[in-house]
Amino acid sequence: MKLLKNIKRNTIILFVLTIGILIFILKDNLQGIVKTLSTMNIWYVIVAVALFFLSVSIKAYIIYKTVDEKEKLSLREAIKHNIITQFFNGITPFSTGGQPMEIYMLTEHNIKTTKATNITIQNFIFYQTALVIYGVLAVIYNAVFHIFPRIPILRRFVLLGFIINTLVVICLFIITFSRSITKKITHFIIRLLSKLNIIRNKDEKIEKWNYRLEEFHDGAQELRKRKKLFLFGVLGNLVSLTCLYSIPLFIAFGLGNFTSLNLADTLTSSAYVLIIGSFVPIPGASGGIEYGFIKFFGNFFSSISLNTMLLVWRFITYYLGIIVGAFLFSLEKKEN
Repeated sequence: MKLLKNIKRNTIILFVLTIGILIFILKDNLQGIVKTLSTMNIWYVIVAVALFFLSVSIKAYIIYKTVDEKEKLSLREAIKHNIITQFFNGITPFSTGGQPMEIYMLTEHNIKTTKATNITIQNFIFYQTALVIYGVLAVIYNAVFHIFPRIPILRRFVLLGFIINTLVVICLFIITFSRSITKKITHFIIRLLSKLNIIRNKDEKIEKWNYRLEEFHDGAQELRKRKKLFLFGVLGNLVSLTCLYSIPLFIAFGLGNFTSLNLADTLTSSAYVLIIGSFVPIPGASGGIEYGFIKFFGNFFSSISLNTMLLVWRFITYYLGIIVGAFLFSLEKKEN
């Protein structure tokens, strides 16, 4: 019941944010955007949609390979589960809702909770590592070719997002290699927050985090034994991100523009947009993602084409996953 209430509340917040963003985007160029949309080449849009679902399917395949009990989870089920997590990631701040749901769905296939947690943790490590690698490549590419103007606020946003994602990966590897150091750092932070009256029940929080760190450590340790799986998971996520990041290029082709963007510029711009979105504490990083898209892809397109691209891109990469994920989730509930 509480889960359903949270879903309804977050969906309402998302709906309000979406209306606000649409008004902001459409208010000056509504007629031009509608005309541009009506003349788009639908086949390139279909390719963009296919790339989105290919990205989701690749991540699902990585989960499928991580589960070594193939009789309990089919590839078809893994893909369905991953699309459902798109819904829960989309309606929760920092995309925090997908992982608990992923664990729950794995346990529904008679996979032990501990193992399901480890699988989810391992896939989180794969994804975060790939995200940082892509971020490093994007920063290097821009440093060499200078495709973006030097706007201080954008540099700060990108730097902050890059630092946050890098720190997450560093923390993951600290947890992997040293349980004691991780506990000391965690206990220090909790005690500090307690002294500042930011959190209460210090001992309860320490105990709770000790349990979580043990789970995380066990999942990370398993990866140390399965080095090929780690390499496969990171490379697979890099391919998945490449599919996702290349979508704006095909939307541009759909608008009949074959010259403003190349693949490298598209991948770099998309990586920067997602870096900015990673620290926006709103479901779907709404507002921050749109701002990043307009600022980075605005170097290549005029306002009407840019706003049209933003609408199509945001629908494919965000709202489509929420819609299909919500539909599959409703079917899952009926079956259970």
